[in-house]
Amino acid sequence: MTRTRRPLAIFDLDNTLASTAHRQRFLEGRPRDWAAFFAAAPQDPPLAEGVVLCREAVEECEVMYLTGRPERCRRDTVAWLAAHALPDGTLHMRRDRDFRPARVTKVEILRRLGREREIRMLVDDDELVCDAAEAAGFTVVRARWAATSEALTDAQEKLGRT
Repeated sequence: MTRTRRPLAIFDLDNTLASTAHRQRFLEGRPRDWAAFFAAAPQDPPLAEGVVLCREAVEECEVMYLTGRPERCRRDTVAWLAAHALPDGTLHMRRDRDFRPARVTKVEILRRLGREREIRMLVDDDELVCDAAEAAGFTVVRARWAATSEALTDAQEKLGRT
């Protein structure tokens, strides 16, 4: 395998680059209001620590984005990245109706990308995703700059929704 392109720096979105705190309330009640949760994503404030790291990474790496958000959120997500002047990069999203845990779907994509490219780092807030990526041999930066949320953890791991 010849690796001639720049290495990849792969960034998660929710609670890595974008703060989801304002929309957590949609996941706390029963039933969860998924439509409202994702509809509020365009109003996510950026997380300075993640944004700075992403802008620094583009100096040496090609930036890609890897999110558990469903594909139906692509237009809003692309607009959010542009509105916050984040580097251009391929956006990998969860297929609509794919409810496997984020630690499974994200590592699957990392392995596929890693066959063709060097992955310099994955930046993610989900501890289980980070653990799985490290176990698979990837370098991980744990995004611990956003408040954790039990509702979001459940959405990522038990419900496969983000």
